[in-house]
Amino acid sequence: MEQAAKSDSGKGRHAVILCHPDSQSFNRSIADAYCQAVRENGQEVVLRDLYDLEFDPILRSWERPTVPNFTVSPDVARELSILRTCDILVLIYPIWFGTPPAMMKGYVERVLGSGVDPKSVVSRTPTSFLAGRRLLSFTTSATSAPWLNEQGEWLALRYLFDHYLTHAFGMQADEHVHFASITSGLQPRWAEQHLYDVSQHARRACGIVTADRHRAAALRHEQGSTAA
Repeated sequence: MEQAAKSDSGKGRHAVILCHPDSQSFNRSIADAYCQAVRENGQEVVLRDLYDLEFDPILRSWERPTVPNFTVSPDVARELSILRTCDILVLIYPIWFGTPPAMMKGYVERVLGSGVDPKSVVSRTPTSFLAGRRLLSFTTSATSAPWLNEQGEWLALRYLFDHYLTHAFGMQADEHVHFASITSGLQPRWAEQHLYDVSQHARRACGIVTADRHRAAALRHEQGSTAA
């Protein structure tokens, strides 16, 4: 499993969270294509394969931020130490029964939501380490895009998951790329096209991260000049 890189390199850094039980899945290919494109663009990436990590999605009583003995579990602390140095969070997962897999939802509850008080979510007070970061999601489904739309699943996922996460954690923006009709019969030419699209999105994300870092550096310089 890939380890977290140093955070003081000055490069853009991407955290890729993969959730699929099959190590040979198309979701894994998406993760690999994204990571490769990021590295080719001179930025850093850390891949967290939740099944490979055997991540425990169960939120324990003491991990709730509202209890007096709130405690961060060791596995959560490890993930937080990795994510805190990242500029963009990339989620990769299949849509199962209209929602992300339980393990991905557990990662959100235990890691991304660690220490986040519900009152801060309502008041839009940025208390999460994700404040100001960007969210990019890649999902797959065996069903077609029109079918997802007919069932209302796509709209529900965008509002109840993507938009809610950016609101809850004070993130800058979210983007969601979906690949429909991903089955064992997927033709190679379509698979190649989809992975090319992933690489293009990764390159675009690198450009956005670089621009964000330049703006942040300019703001720090301006504030320092004003203070002096």
